Amino acid sequence: MNTANARIALITGGNRGLGKNAALALAAEGVDVVITYRGNRAEAEAVVADITKLGRRAHALQLDVGVVGSFEAFAQQLRDVLRQQWQREQFDYLVNNAGVGIHASFAETTEAQFDELVNVHFKGVFFLTQTLLPLIADGGRILNVSSGLARFSFPGYSAYGAMKGAIEVLTRYLAKELGARGIAVNVLAPGAIETDFGGAAVRNSAELKQQIGALTALGRVGQADDIGGVVAALLSPAMGWVNGQRVEASGGMLL
Repeated sequence: MNTANARIALITGGNRGLGKNAALALAAEGVDVVITYRGNRAEAEAVVADITKLGRRAHALQLDVGVVGSFEAFAQQLRDVLRQQWQREQFDYLVNNAGVGIHASFAETTEAQFDELVNVHFKGVFFLTQTLLPLIADGGRILNVSSGLARFSFPGYSAYGAMKGAIEVLTRYLAKELGARGIAVNVLAPGAIETDFGGAAVRNSAELKQQIGALTALGRVGQADDIGGVVAALLSPAMGWVNGQRVEASGGMLL
């Protein structure tokens, strides 16, 4: 395998859910993958093993995207991995996927909950991307993961939705400022997905799944498999002229 010419993606929160599915979908398209995980190393290593079975190289690194002070050390770890495993100084695709789900009404949202959402979903994305800019190859891509909740509103997600709205604005600014390097930046907004995210609220409630399905043109809630392929498509060479765009993958929710 020619590691020097391999396309390499870094996916935050790639050990589970949508991040895991995206990692496997990219590997199936011939992309090597570095995933991050916050605490479950065994889970992350299992994803690495699955990617290896697909014939691609992979590595897992620990990272808490809510702790900005750890980013410089993480970037150095990533440099070392790129040199040792790929004989490369840079990677091609950054997917800012890691997140936490907090459900609370506007009236009951605490400052601690708000701060956690800011740190993970906005501040972390902002400064991790900034820190990794020297490691992203010219002509590369950045894909930020937002949510359908930045377009439509459901009670209990005011803080979460607001953070994702901020990410969507940031995406346009990044596309503008990084264009000189040929780096395209887009945002992917999944709809309701049946995973363990946010305490598996969608997956565990038949009533909620039925309600969401009734609001969705394709008549059901999303699966992780519905999203991984979209990530791979948006990062494919054929999509290089798409820049500064919001792509919603919700099956046509609340049209």
